[in-house]
Amino acid sequence: MDTFSHIKAVISITLGLSITHLLKGAAKQIQHPGRDKPYWVHNLWTLYVFILLLHFWWWEISLHEIRHWLFAEYFFIIIYIVTYYSVCALLYPDDLKDYQGYKDYFYSRRKWIFGILGTSYLLDIIDTEIKGPTYVHHYNIEYPIRNVSHFILCMIAIKVENQKFHAALVILFILYEASYILRLF
Repeated sequence: MDTFSHIKAVISITLGLSITHLLKGAAKQIQHPGRDKPYWVHNLWTLYVFILLLHFWWWEISLHEIRHWLFAEYFFIIIYIVTYYSVCALLYPDDLKDYQGYKDYFYSRRKWIFGILGTSYLLDIIDTEIKGPTYVHHYNIEYPIRNVSHFILCMIAIKVENQKFHAALVILFILYEASYILRLF
C-alpha cells in the first residue's frame, strides 16, 4: 500500500466521524425538538462546518502528488483533521443538561469553538505548503487573505457575544465559502 492510501484512510475515518457527529447532532434536534431548544445560528454554524468538511475532503485529494512522506507531515495532517472533529464535537455535546438549549450552550462555548476553528485556518496554510510550490501557486492572493481574515474574524468571535454579530458572521462565512468553492472547482 502506498503512503497516500494509508493517509487517505486516516483522513476518511476522521472526517467520516466528524460528519457523523454533525449529522447525529442535527438529527437529535429533529427527533426531540422539545428536549433541547435548537438555535438557528448554531444550526447555520453546523451547516458551515459541514461545508468546510466536504471542501477539506476534496482539497486533500492533492496529497496524492506527494511521493515521499515524513512522519512529521503525516502527524501534522492528523492533528489538522482532529481540529475539525473537535469543532464538530463542540457544536454537539453529549448532553445539554447544564444549559437552557443550544443558544445558551453555543455562546458559553464560543471561545473554544472559534479558537479551534480559527486555528484550522492557520493549519490550512501549512497543509497547503506541504503539498508543494506548484500547488501553492495554483491559488492566487485570495487564499492567504481568506485564511488570515477568517482567523481574525474567529478571534473577534471569541470576544463578541452579540447575537447579531454571530448571525451576520455565519451567513458571511457560508456565502463566502460557497462562492469560493464554486470559483475554485
